[in-house]
This record gives sequence, structure tokens and C-alpha cells, in this order.
Amino acid sequence: MKKLFCILLTLLPMMASAQDNTWERINVEPEQKDNPDAKYLKEDAVPEIDGKICWTKSISAPGKTGKQIYDILLAQLEKMTGEPNQIKNSVVAVKDEGALELGAVFHEWLVFKNATFSLDQTQFNYQILVSCSDGKADVRLTRITYDYDVNRKPIHYLAEEWISDEYAVNKKRTKLYPLSGKFRRKTIDRKDFIFNKFEALLNEKQ
Repeated sequence: MKKLFCILLTLLPMMASAQDNTWERINVEPEQKDNPDAKYLKEDAVPEIDGKICWTKSISAPGKTGKQIYDILLAQLEKMTGEPNQIKNSVVAVKDEGALELGAVFHEWLVFKNATFSLDQTQFNYQILVSCSDGKADVRLTRITYDYDVNRKPIHYLAEEWISDEYAVNKKRTKLYPLSGKFRRKTIDRKDFIFNKFEALLNEKQ
């Protein structure tokens, strides 16, 4: 018996080390990584009005008259037509001071990748419509088309048939399709930049 007891004592450390003490382990949840495309996957990321992709924004401008807002946004739209990314024929076509309305047409480059021996870009065509009144501006960005690969084999895309949910987002709504997805990202980013710039200008202190 004594011999058996000694053998058990010898084996005890080995048995203890072999135990799977799961109760002592801290359960660590796997780290959830944010989807970098979350912003572009939202259901309202690319809205449609009457079957046309159209972004709208009502921008508050407290303390400014409709005429002041009109002058500020007219100056900004005219400035945009001369920026380096513009191609040609970008113009502020409607300047209705009486109705406080503006309409501009833009043809510009959206660059996806610019590296040595590799330039991937598209011609981005769209319209901006503005209606001003005391204290606010209602802005629309619409009538969007793209002319891609213009130097080799040009392809013309309508936004409704290219960056909408149907054409750019997978069915599970977890990712964007590779080709149309890059158009959707850049278009949304450009729209956000323009709207944010308008908002900043209208809220600057005079």
C-alpha cells in the first residue's frame, strides 16, 4: 500500500499539469474589425428620386438672407468650374438672382489610382441644383454619368445602372463589387466633400 501511495504522489504533478482547467481561462471574444466599407454599404447611401440617383441636403445658414446665400454658393460653384480636376465644359449654367436659384454642370476626373505607369480614373459628369431662401439652401446633386477608360475603349455608365445597390452591393450587404464599388466609393466621397464645403461656407462668420 505504501508503495502504491508513493507512485500516486509521483504521478500527481503530471496529472495536475494535464488537466484542462477551462474554468480558469478568461473568455476573450474575437475582436470585431470594422468594415471599411460600412459607410458605402448603408441602404440610404445612394438614394433615388423618381428612379434617378439624387442626393439632397438642406443646409442651414442662420442669420443669412437668401441673397447672401445665393452669392456665396454662386462664387463657390464658379470656383469649382476652374479647379484642376475639371475637364471641359463645366459651367454654372443657371444664375437666376430673382428666384435665387443656381444650376451647374460639371465634367471632372475622379481618380481611383495614380501610380507610376498606372493611372486609373473616370470622367465624372453631374449637375448641382441650388435653391436659396432666408436661412437655408436646398442642394441637389443628380444626373450622374461616367465615361471610363476614355483613352482606350470608352465605356459610358449611368449611375442608376452602376453605383446603385442592385449593381454595386452584394446580396448579403457585406461588401461592394470590385469594379462598380470603386465608383460608388469615390462618388459618395466627392458628394460629401461638396456638401460639407457648402455647409462650411454658409456657416462662416462674416
